[in-house]
Amino acid sequence: MTVEIFGDTWSLLIVRDMLALGKKTFGEFLDSEERIGPSVLAERLVHLEKKGIIVKKPDEADKRKFNYSLTEKGLRAIPIVYEIAVWGSMNLADPKAPDVWFQSLQFDKELVIRLWREAVESGSSFFLGPDSVVSRLGLSAASSAPNGE
Repeated sequence: MTVEIFGDTWSLLIVRDMLALGKKTFGEFLDSEERIGPSVLAERLVHLEKKGIIVKKPDEADKRKFNYSLTEKGLRAIPIVYEIAVWGSMNLADPKAPDVWFQSLQFDKELVIRLWREAVESGSSFFLGPDSVVSRLGLSAASSAPNGE
């Protein structure tokens, strides 16, 4: 079942963008570095919603727009995303991650995962927001988000 949900490239990247960067709208996902096409993005968002990973709600300020957020089931994917990111950081020749990601690896894994969940639940993310993991661990904010986002 896990591979059925996250086995394609785009689903995992959408969840990553939600967790790491706090992305929540179709336009924000569309602007990702990986350049997902609009029809593929729409299909993946529907897929993740049907699988109970995300929920779609009308934007309070503009009812024509929608915001996506992680469900409890989606939040439980944080340890998976963390381990995949750690593996990539340690095994890829040139991992694309800001310095604060590598700084966070010096902390206890369980602490980082707990802070990450709390950050997302409060509306922040790993890298961004007042309750971000970066902020709560007191990591250097210089180049805290990938690609200066």
